[in-house]
Amino acid sequence: MSGGRARLPSKRLLQYAAVPYRRNEDGETEVMLLTSRETRRWVIPKGWPIRGAKPHASAAREALEEAGLIGRTTIEAIGTYRYDKRMKNGLDTRCKVEVFPLEVTAQRKRWREQGQRKLRWFTLRDAAKAVQEPGLRKLLRRLDRLVPNETDSEA
Repeated sequence: MSGGRARLPSKRLLQYAAVPYRRNEDGETEVMLLTSRETRRWVIPKGWPIRGAKPHASAAREALEEAGLIGRTTIEAIGTYRYDKRMKNGLDTRCKVEVFPLEVTAQRKRWREQGQRKLRWFTLRDAAKAVQEPGLRKLLRRLDRLVPNETDSEA
């Protein structure tokens, strides 16, 4: 391995993520990003599959546990991206993340990881600038085309 951190052998590890979004008063799409617990980078809620839960339900559960968010999601993923995950043994491994939109309807007053992360709403443009993963950046830039907009159906 040249010049980088040690990596685990590349067995594809799969995670599910929610991209929490809402429309502001001007109809502009905003997404909530949160900081990772270890590196404090801006990320979306994500985690390992939950036994017995469908992928979109696992993604929604991560948004609830990590940010207290409740909302509606779709059964189909809107995209994927890859990133290097730091494992407990200190090695990095490549993970594939399937991303599901989560239209936020509420936020709980208390949740499991409250106080462990910063949470912030971003415009799509600012969110794309804030995240480090190129695949996630690309997905955020085109989120408006990937999620339904109520005003589109009213026209």
